[in-house]
Amino acid sequence: MYFQWDWLCVGVLIISSVTAEIENEDHLDADVEVEGFDKRSQEADVDRDESSLEVVYQTPKPTGEVYFTETFDGELTGWVLSKTKKDDTDDNIAKYDGRWEVEELKENTVPGDRGLVLKSVAKHHAISAILTKAFIFDSKPLIVQYEVNFQDGIDCGGAYVKLISSSDGLDLEYFFDKTPYTIMFGPDKCGEDYKLHFIFRHKNPKTGEYEEKHAKRPDVDLKKFYLDKKTHLYTLVLKPDDTFEMSIDQSVVSRGNLLEDMVPPVNPPKEVEDPSDKKPDDWDERPKIPDPNAVKPDDWNEDEPSKIEDPDAVKPEGWLDDEPQYVPDPNAKKPKDWDEEMDGEWEAPQIPNPKCETAPGCGQWVRPMKNNPNYKGKWKAPMIDNPNYQGIWSPRKIPNPDYFEDLHPFEMTTVSAIGLELWSMTSNIYFDNFIICSEKEVADRWAADGWGLKKLVASANEPGMFSQLVTAAEDHPWLWVLYILTLALPVGLGVLFCWPAKKTDEDTDFSKTDISKPILQGDLKQGREELEDDEIELEEKENEDIAEDERREMEEAKRKLLQATKKMGRETPPSEDEVEGGEDIDDEEEENDVEDRSQEDGDKPNKSGSEDEMKEADEGTGSGDDPLKSVRKRRVRKD
Repeated sequence: MYFQWDWLCVGVLIISSVTAEIENEDHLDADVEVEGFDKRSQEADVDRDESSLEVVYQTPKPTGEVYFTETFDGELTGWVLSKTKKDDTDDNIAKYDGRWEVEELKENTVPGDRGLVLKSVAKHHAISAILTKAFIFDSKPLIVQYEVNFQDGIDCGGAYVKLISSSDGLDLEYFFDKTPYTIMFGPDKCGEDYKLHFIFRHKNPKTGEYEEKHAKRPDVDLKKFYLDKKTHLYTLVLKPDDTFEMSIDQSVVSRGNLLEDMVPPVNPPKEVEDPSDKKPDDWDERPKIPDPNAVKPDDWNEDEPSKIEDPDAVKPEGWLDDEPQYVPDPNAKKPKDWDEEMDGEWEAPQIPNPKCETAPGCGQWVRPMKNNPNYKGKWKAPMIDNPNYQGIWSPRKIPNPDYFEDLHPFEMTTVSAIGLELWSMTSNIYFDNFIICSEKEVADRWAADGWGLKKLVASANEPGMFSQLVTAAEDHPWLWVLYILTLALPVGLGVLFCWPAKKTDEDTDFSKTDISKPILQGDLKQGREELEDDEIELEEKENEDIAEDERREMEEAKRKLLQATKKMGRETPPSEDEVEGGEDIDDEEEENDVEDRSQEDGDKPNKSGSEDEMKEADEGTGSGDDPLKSVRKRRVRKD
């Protein structure tokens, strides 16, 4: 049995090991899986056990209609640095003099793949480029996609992109924070506020003024995308049916409708509060009022204090009334530079009286205070429902004079340029692989050729699962408890089901008694006598039952004998003495037969039932014998 349990334990351990290995492989496969990878990107996958991954990088090329693309793998052509200043800012930081560089990633480098890097700290940065073809918001969706890597983390700063509105006098050298834009999209963080912006400027058809509309915050936790120092892919999809989607690493983190999920709403309310309406002076907004009919009780004493001295308190024994709680420090010395004329008379600093350390207290003893049972405080009338309550007043509604209804806010201002206008307290923010298009397949293929390779290399260079678990536990110490429980559970189950069971003390004592106790000849004789007594008692009980059955059979036999005698015409039937004599003889023979059979049964307990059947058949042949003999034969068969 123990052998079977041991094999079961080994099997469970093997299955657990194989399962863990499969999960580890699935985890690695999931990390490097990229939606929309083409065959060339998939062929770049190599053995995951290697510490680094060698890939052959080729500059991504668009596979369909695009409005703008940029990989930064060549010269920084077409991009314009701003030369203006930011309004309403000190002159020493108002200039857009932040430095930009084109370089490779600091970690998980893909040879030949370079990006645009923000290099300065606490500086304003502005750089922009004209689109290959202006995007007009008509019947095609807008897709904006690019990569960001906070290589040094991020303290306070943004990495969002602006789609600059088309205008006749657009000059990118004067691109700054107030340059009109149509859409702003991308990550932003300051303090512990992690954001993913989607803002569009909507034109009021009545006034012609523009107002910013902000998408509601995503419900997911964005913190990891700012702190893991990995390259992440940000995608905005804006559709002609006025819906939008925001994705990070090709996973949707927020979606909504331009008419329903923007703050403030695109369309103003039909009614507004009347600014000229004012609350009447007699308007009563109090739901509860003091009961005007309530009267203060006569025994209510407002002068009773809340605390009184405890009259039952007793001064502890050993209380030192004459000792002060603090005494001058005997070890203190007057400083050499102490000037009594300037500083006054020097006094040693006070320290706790050492004599009070062993005593219950020092100084004048004062009775402790306790709550006054007679204290009730200032009397106030109980509150009742206000019979004149009119509810909370609000101004009346009037038709909104500025109301309008824009049923298709997707029809925004045409976009003709793209720009980065940023302030950051952290440097080395990496941007790469910008694309503006209308087809999702084009954007996915572009992502696979660029961001997909970066993700592949980063996954191959990641530490093992054990290192990741330790790192996670350093950030979240409570994970150690989970790890310990996870390891202790299978070990405990293995010990419970696989460890050989120990014999109890009762089993051990019983086994020792049975083995060590000798069997004596007197015990055997006594046991044999008890067994014989039991057999005799059993035979007597059986004989009593048999005698009752024989009596009934004898009466039946007499009745049949009389009937047979009458039928045969016999004149003198057999006398009762003959019948009784025969009965006695039969009884004696019957007893002898029973004893003989008992002896035979004791010598041959396994006698087969076939011999009894043969005996029955032989006896059955003498059916013409005397009825008393047949009765005897039936009794023998019955025994």
